[in-house]
Amino acid sequence: MKPLPFPTLSRALCLSMALSSPALADVQNNQPHDYDHNHEMEELFVTGAAHSKSRFDVLQGNNLIGLDELEQRMEATIGETLSGIPGISSSFFGAGASRPIIRGLGGDRIRILINGIGSIDASGTSPDHSVAADPLTAMRIEVLRGASTLLYGSNAVGGVVNIIDERIPSVIPSETFSGRTRLGFGSVANEYSGGASLTAKVSGTDDKAIILHLGGYFRNSGNFNIPGYAESSVFHAQEVSQEEDGHEEEVFGSVENSDVDNKGGSAGISWIEDGIMLGVSYSVNDSNYGVPGHDHGDQAVRIDLEQKRFDLKGNLEKSFLFFEEARLRFGFADYKHTELEGTEIGTVFTNEGWEGRIEFIQKDIGNIHGSMGLQIRSRNFEAIGDEAFVPPSRTLQWGIFAVEEVSLDPVTLEFGARFDHQSVDNKSLNQKRTFDSLSLSAGAAIHPTSTSLIGLSISRTERAPTAEELFSNGPHLATGAFEKGNSDLTEEKATSIELTLKQETDLLSARLNIFHIWYNDFIYEYFTGLQNGGLNILEFRQRDALFYGAELETTTQIYASKKHRLMINISGDIIRAKFTNNDGNLPRIPANSATVGLEYSAETFDVRGNIRLVSDQTNTATAELMTKGYTEVNMGLNWRPYGEDQDLTLRLQGKNLTNAERRQHTSFLKDLLPLPGRNIKLSLTYGF
Repeated sequence: MKPLPFPTLSRALCLSMALSSPALADVQNNQPHDYDHNHEMEELFVTGAAHSKSRFDVLQGNNLIGLDELEQRMEATIGETLSGIPGISSSFFGAGASRPIIRGLGGDRIRILINGIGSIDASGTSPDHSVAADPLTAMRIEVLRGASTLLYGSNAVGGVVNIIDERIPSVIPSETFSGRTRLGFGSVANEYSGGASLTAKVSGTDDKAIILHLGGYFRNSGNFNIPGYAESSVFHAQEVSQEEDGHEEEVFGSVENSDVDNKGGSAGISWIEDGIMLGVSYSVNDSNYGVPGHDHGDQAVRIDLEQKRFDLKGNLEKSFLFFEEARLRFGFADYKHTELEGTEIGTVFTNEGWEGRIEFIQKDIGNIHGSMGLQIRSRNFEAIGDEAFVPPSRTLQWGIFAVEEVSLDPVTLEFGARFDHQSVDNKSLNQKRTFDSLSLSAGAAIHPTSTSLIGLSISRTERAPTAEELFSNGPHLATGAFEKGNSDLTEEKATSIELTLKQETDLLSARLNIFHIWYNDFIYEYFTGLQNGGLNILEFRQRDALFYGAELETTTQIYASKKHRLMINISGDIIRAKFTNNDGNLPRIPANSATVGLEYSAETFDVRGNIRLVSDQTNTATAELMTKGYTEVNMGLNWRPYGEDQDLTLRLQGKNLTNAERRQHTSFLKDLLPLPGRNIKLSLTYGF
């Protein structure tokens, strides 16, 4: 199969859509083509630096989830889709809501991006709020583990998840029409899902054209099954010991009010000509899902979510002044979700926001390459109703950044700096806080050989507190607490160091990241021991804290021929987070885990399986119960009946085949709601 004849466009465009090239897509999707690890070293990673680079050269921990792996990992939410990757857990809050937890950090410290611009929703406000995006729309997902504040602002101090789709076409396709469709079924919740996209070259040639893109998706699932009781044995034992009049009947076998109904679509159009690209898109996301375990009286609580979004993307690859390229990104969204208590409206959350960024790629000056840019974000947030624990607020952030790279073969040096200004207005009290933050980073990488890398990166980052941390004052049922903000909070400061070791050969692909983060004035919720209205009072306070750990990913090729390959995969992670001077642990930190997998690839089929081991989490915070570990067994079969001649794949998967009870220590619901039980999944994908 020959590569698509892409026209010569902006380097950024080619990078951002690199997986459209079959030559690279075959490597990323693990198709059984002639195997060459040098290609794998050239996986293009567009999230890690404004001037882009291969994934192999990104110093901090990262993951690039292409189409094939995405199909294997596909779940209803971004959090569960990524959970299990070394360093990544989730905030699991039922089948409808789950955000990624990266190295023990979540919420506002993790930025969820859609094509480089924030998701512009309310998912960072509360764990029961869904991200306004579905994995069904993604062509690939890029993850940066660790501080990414230089490019994406102080809210990316814990990491970045960038969902990349084709809603705005970025390259001229070789065919007049191309598209992709997917249908799927899952047994654990009787789930049906599907998605389709179509790209059409409306007019033009191989050098200039107008391109149209249409896409849509749906997901419908019922209540999901669980292996046994919804309550954990640890929590149940505590309840029994505290009750004198017996114990209420427990939920067993299936979780009521855990169903999901999600659908959406997008339309985009682009004009590309002679190194210039300009495109726009309009998208709609509509979701209705239950929030299990959070009844209001006798009424089940549901969330009805809607987001309407406009995006703009532009690239100019024409030399001017000191620059060789300019990129423009802009997104605006009108977001609203209503929390329903039966048929009655409980609380309404709205967020009207926009974000824009412009980046300038510098001309090379000798061995120096770099970029600089400006980013602006606005968030107008309001909550009205029984659970309006945070007052109406407006947040405005702007930041300027610059990153430089110096090549001194075989050593590469990286430097970066960013200044951020943030203002937060409490509309109810006419109260305003402003913050100025400075973040710096430096890194060095050496290639002892052409297939290995040793990297060391150091950063000092600052994050300003959010409106929720500053001004909350009310009951927050999702966290089971009465949350009280602190308007006197200052910026939290983090100093981090990360060692990266990589090896890429025909026989072995290995990546090891070891990190240590020192936090000054870390913002957290303090358990006061007091109550308000039957809810524990949690106050936002600041203390110094330590985070440290390691992540390992290895793939060893046991056997390979032109059309056959056998590989073993071993991965794992360790994370600890505690206050300084050994004065207690931070809450909801993921347990240590390890995964061992085996994969066999042939011309028309792949077979794979893995065993994932998660340890007990006994390093608990005040008022937090331990979480028992588990062993998870997964299997999968991919069948391509036409081999390379057609992009048609039938997938059969068995997830959690032993029906083990699995609980996420990072979830607020861990003691009340386990992860789903055994799930047999069947999906069909077709591309043309």
